[in-house]
Amino acid sequence: MGRMIGQRAIASLLSLLGLMILVFFLSRLTGDPAVLFLPIDATEQMKQEFRALHGLDLPLLEQFGRYLLDLVQLDFGDSLRKARPAIDVVLEAYAWTLPLALITMSIVVVAAIVLGSLAAFKVGGFFDRLVSIVSLIGASTPDFWIAIVAIVIFSVGLGWLPTSGVGTPLHWILPVAVLFIRPFGLIVQIVRGSMLSALSAPYVKTARAKGVKNLPLIFIHTLRNGMLPVITVIGDQAAAMLNGAVIVETIFGFPGVGKLMIDSILQRDFNVVLAAIMVTAIAIFIMNILIDIAYSLLDPRIRH
Repeated sequence: MGRMIGQRAIASLLSLLGLMILVFFLSRLTGDPAVLFLPIDATEQMKQEFRALHGLDLPLLEQFGRYLLDLVQLDFGDSLRKARPAIDVVLEAYAWTLPLALITMSIVVVAAIVLGSLAAFKVGGFFDRLVSIVSLIGASTPDFWIAIVAIVIFSVGLGWLPTSGVGTPLHWILPVAVLFIRPFGLIVQIVRGSMLSALSAPYVKTARAKGVKNLPLIFIHTLRNGMLPVITVIGDQAAAMLNGAVIVETIFGFPGVGKLMIDSILQRDFNVVLAAIMVTAIAIFIMNILIDIAYSLLDPRIRH
């Protein structure tokens, strides 16, 4: 297992370097920050001084070389917009995104595994059809539409919940509920399909013949063997939330990393964009390694 983790870590570092190079040079194509941050009537001399202050007057390759040297020392530069270390700004945003992702995915995983497994056990019945219809609708409906409809109904119409912000637990209900729907729909479908295959295996028929009750049969004998494809989808959905639920965070005014990246791109705050992408990429690479470890624990054959 150690060799596998080492290989994945090396591959992740190479991917991270490629991503950093791509984002660094593409971000420089979005425009000149001096035009955005300085007043409209700023003179050319003022613009030149601004570029020199932030190293934007240097050739691109030299800018990239300096960035790499700073990065080795874990220095992501300062935010042009907030005049603070970019990494501090990003970590503050992650302090909101991580709880949102953790709460949502915890509810999603438990609900999807339980309902998907029970639907597969009673395949073709009313419960199976109901779960399938609800999950298909959830997986197919755009997040932004659900978010807008939820605000219109529960905030504007009924006045039960606030439209934006993070001040109280009530502010979290709509973002969590909206983020829940799509991954729940996708994971339920995968759980149901995987469990259908596992329930038809010979060892399940043997367990039934021995008189094993339904719930232990589903959640002890069968679930482990049906979890490999489910873990992959769970990892993908969790990575998407770690990347920042951009649309949902923007609609609900949630101060997470998704909203931060959109604002930083629009304001050409290059250091914050790079820091956010780097931290997100590292988190996703770590999650992928954890998924590989989970694979090997569920199926020892994968270790070899």
